[in-house]
Amino acid sequence: MERNHASRRLLRLAGRLVVCASLACTATAFADSLDERNELVHHFVTDFHANPLIADCAAHGSFVASTSTAFDHVEFPATSFDASHSSLMPWNDSFDDHKQRIKVDNVVTVEGLGVGKNADRDPATLKFRCGYVGSQMLAFGWNDPVPPSKARAEPRSTRGGKGKHSTKGKSKSSNAAAKSSSSKSTKSNSKSTKKH
Repeated sequence: MERNHASRRLLRLAGRLVVCASLACTATAFADSLDERNELVHHFVTDFHANPLIADCAAHGSFVASTSTAFDHVEFPATSFDASHSSLMPWNDSFDDHKQRIKVDNVVTVEGLGVGKNADRDPATLKFRCGYVGSQMLAFGWNDPVPPSKARAEPRSTRGGKGKHSTKGKSKSSNAAAKSSSSKSTKSNSKSTKKH
């Protein structure tokens, strides 16, 4: 019994050590990527005289594009931060009309060159768009040539009356309801006429 209890404690301790080591590795990786991002922002601001929000958007775009299956990395030449390739616009509206309807104060756009994993292809122009409230980025989008896989479409009949079959059913029931209410009103009209 003592041995069982001791071995369970050892297993729990080993499990906790594994979890702690895993969390430490994750925190280190996050800190490394955050440090890289901060260095990139600093480089854009210092060397290319980029606006800090535009530099932040470019750094975030660089990270996101590097996770794509299409690109190895993104290059931002000094021209990426001039007025014809980047902008900072007061927005005070929702970032987009899709999933990111969050209201933002400023929208930043910046262009970079996506270098593909296949070295034979020419770099692609990538456009990054970021939404900010103050200095905090709350929304992001880009012209990813590899769109995320779409979820399966729902069967038409379950879409709350928008399918072909459900419309027929609706019109039949609404026609029946209309007939029922018109016959009731006709009966009540005829009763009221008889009373007078």
